[in-house]
Amino acid sequence: MEVLEHLALGFETALSFQNIIYAFLGCLIGTLVGVLPGLGPVPTIAMLLPITYALPPVAGLIMLAGIYYGAQYGGSTTAILVNLPGETSAVVTCLDGYQMARNGRAGQALAIAAIGSFFAGCVGTLLIAAFAPPLAEVAFQFGPAEYFSLMCLGLVGAVVLASGSLIKAICMILLGLLIGMVGTDVNSGVARFSFGIPELTDGIDFAAVAMGVFGFSEIINNVEQKEEREVFLDKIGHLYPTWPDLKEAAPAIIRGTAIGSALGILPGGGAVMSSFASYTVEKKLAKDPSSFGKGNIRGVAGPESANNAGSQTSFIPLLTLGIPGNAIMALMVGAMTIHNIQPGPQVMTSNPDLFWGLIVSMWIGNLMLVILNLPLIGIWVKLLKVPYPILFPAILLICSIGVYTLNYNVFDIWMTAAFGLIGYIWSKLKCEGAPLLLGLVLGPMMEENFRRALLLSRGDFTTFVTRPLSATLLVIAVILVLIVASPTIRKKREETFVED
Repeated sequence: MEVLEHLALGFETALSFQNIIYAFLGCLIGTLVGVLPGLGPVPTIAMLLPITYALPPVAGLIMLAGIYYGAQYGGSTTAILVNLPGETSAVVTCLDGYQMARNGRAGQALAIAAIGSFFAGCVGTLLIAAFAPPLAEVAFQFGPAEYFSLMCLGLVGAVVLASGSLIKAICMILLGLLIGMVGTDVNSGVARFSFGIPELTDGIDFAAVAMGVFGFSEIINNVEQKEEREVFLDKIGHLYPTWPDLKEAAPAIIRGTAIGSALGILPGGGAVMSSFASYTVEKKLAKDPSSFGKGNIRGVAGPESANNAGSQTSFIPLLTLGIPGNAIMALMVGAMTIHNIQPGPQVMTSNPDLFWGLIVSMWIGNLMLVILNLPLIGIWVKLLKVPYPILFPAILLICSIGVYTLNYNVFDIWMTAAFGLIGYIWSKLKCEGAPLLLGLVLGPMMEENFRRALLLSRGDFTTFVTRPLSATLLVIAVILVLIVASPTIRKKREETFVED
C-alpha cells in the first residue's frame, strides 16, 4: 500500500505539465545526441549542467535522465543505418544491425531495437521502484565508516570495469581524487593547492572539468576525423517485425534485460558494459555463432535491451546510496549538489516528490521514445548530413556560454579549455576520463566521511575493520583487486573490450 502511495505521488509529480515538457525535451535531446556520432550523453549532460541552475530540481533531473536513456535509443538508429555508433553502448549494435540494413531489413532491425529498448526500460524502472526502498532502509544503517568503505568499493569497481589499461584507470582515479582536494579545507579554513590563485580557493568546478574532458576534447577528436558515410535510408522498408522475428528476438530481449539490470547496479557498469556482455552471451548460446556479424537479429535485440536496462538500473546506487556507478551518474550527482540536494537514502524521505517523480518519469520517457524514434527516423538520418565544421563550432559556443554562466567568471572558460586540451591528450594516450570524474566526485565525500569516522572513533583507524558492514565492503574491494590482478582474468578482461 505504501508503495502505491509513493507511485501515486510520482505520477502526480511526473505528469505535471512542466515536468512532461522537460521529460520530452530530455528524450528529444537524448535521441539527437545518440543519433549524431561524436556526441553522447556524457558531454551533452556536462554541457547542460549550467542550465539546471535555472530549473526546479525535479524538472532538471528529469531532463538529464531523459538525455541519458534517450541517447541509448538514438544510438541504435545510427548504428543500424550508417554503421557508426552514435553512442558508445551502440558499438556492438553495428555488427549485426548494419548487416541487416544492407540486406534490406533495416526496418525490422530498428523496430526490434525500439521494442527491446522499451521493454528493458520498463523492467528497469520497475526494478528501481521495487528495490530502491529496501536498499534505502539498509542504507540508513550506514555510518561514516561504512560510507567511506562503500566509496572505496565503488572506485575499485570503476577500475575493474573500466576498459583499457588497469594502471591508467588507477592513475586517472588518483588524479581525480587529487583534483577534488583543491580548494579550502572545511575544518581549518586553509586554502589547499590553490597556488595563490583566488579562483581556486573554492575548488575546481565539477562542471568545468566534465565539460572540458568530455565536451571540448570530443569536439577536437571529431573535427580531425573524416568519415565516409553510406546511409541506407531508402532500404528501411516497413517497420513491423514479422512473427518469426519476434519469436527469435524475444529470448534475447529477456536475457539482455536481465544482464543489463544486473550490471547496471554495479559500480563502473551501466549501458556500455551491459551491451558488450549481452552480445557475448547471445553469441555463446547461438546454435550457429558464425551467423553473428552477418545480420542476426539477436545481435540487435540483446545488446539494445541490455544497454537500456543498464542505463535505468544504474540510478539505483545513486538514489539509494548516493554513490555514482559511472560517469553519467557522477554528472547527476553534480546536478543534485547544484540544488543543495545530498544524494543518498535521505533523498527518499526529504525529497519524495523528486525521488518518485524521477522514477515515474523514466517510464513516461520510455513511452515517449518509442513515439519519437520510429516515425522520425527520416529526420534523424538527415541530421547526419550536417557538416562537422558547422555543427561543432556551434556546440563549442554553447559550451562556453554555459560554463561562463556558472559563476560569471572568464576563469571558468579558461579552466574548461585547459581540461579540454588535457582530455584530448588523454584520449590519444588511451586514458579514460570516466574514472577521473568518479574520483573527483567521490574524493571530497570520501574525505568528509573518513574524517567523521575518525572523529567518532577518537582517532582509532581500526573502526573501518571492526564495524562488520564496513569490513565486509573493504574485503569485497580487496577481493576484486586480487581477482583482476591475476593474469588469466586480466587477459579475459582485455579480450572482452576488444571490438570484433
